[in-house]
Amino acid sequence: MIRRHLLAALPALAAGLGTFGAALLGAAPAAQAQASYPSRTISIVVPFAAGGPTDTVTRLVAEVMARDLGQSVVVENVGGAGGTLGAARVAQARPDGYTLLLHHIGMGTTPTLYRRLPYDPVGGFEPIGLVTEVPMTVIARKDLPAANLAELVALVRKEKTGINYANAGIGAASHLCGLLLQKAIDAPMTTVPYRGTGPAMTDLIAGTVDVMCDQTTNTTSHIRAGAVKAYAVTTEQRLASLPEVPTSAEAGLRGLEVTIWHGLYAPKGTPAEIQARLSKALQAALRDERLVQRFADLGTEPVSQDRATPAAHKAFWEADIAKWRPVIQAAGQYAD
Repeated sequence: MIRRHLLAALPALAAGLGTFGAALLGAAPAAQAQASYPSRTISIVVPFAAGGPTDTVTRLVAEVMARDLGQSVVVENVGGAGGTLGAARVAQARPDGYTLLLHHIGMGTTPTLYRRLPYDPVGGFEPIGLVTEVPMTVIARKDLPAANLAELVALVRKEKTGINYANAGIGAASHLCGLLLQKAIDAPMTTVPYRGTGPAMTDLIAGTVDVMCDQTTNTTSHIRAGAVKAYAVTTEQRLASLPEVPTSAEAGLRGLEVTIWHGLYAPKGTPAEIQARLSKALQAALRDERLVQRFADLGTEPVSQDRATPAAHKAFWEADIAKWRPVIQAAGQYAD
């Protein structure tokens, strides 16, 4: 009753206070909306097809965040154009916290890979927090005549463009790892781009293409099943999930240390209070025991709590953009 009387009195109070009162009255609904956030379903856009590594990570995170937020969190796949279609969808959405983006390392490479975009690939977003850094694996069709990474390097240098390298399209994690792989071995391969990780993996298993470098979230089960041949992981230490697979350095190839990080974003202009609430829910999700175990099964783990914050995410993101710019420029491979 008291609250209803106070709300009814606001117009009169605002009129008495003049311009300041009008501003106060206009701010009241916005403040009330932020205080009650979230009050409806939240959508997290994945800028790739369903079933891929980023989609898998997002669905695990969304399920746990929904419990903390007290609202449904649905995953919406908006694939195409190397992840830029989905990113554009979020950059152009209302900054109210109900349309988010979960993207991978492409957020660090898009500013260089794409010279013309219908949105600002950096200024169009508010970073909410990092999620995970996923190792990569160098894999091949199971009957490729190379028993280890050293033999693969020798084979590529001998056959050169006669060896096919599959990836999920320009800007995808598998494309970026492929650039580093070819740089590390100083030999070219014939690139075979696909419209997604799933089709690329299907053809690798079928023996249609020769080599691929992709995230453990997509390759671990196939490696364990013997469907593909694993040569190396791209981390400094071996993985508990794939203990028999050597690191690239152990296998004799330095310069191929890379992980594919994932982060959560909101549109630019999303209120700080909503950003903080989303970051809190993300941190809660990354502490969830079941999520930690599911990540471990996929060969990865959540980032530390201090990295699942807007400030830490922003600093990491900016550093990654600077890291990849010279690599992409040296390769001369642009998406437009």
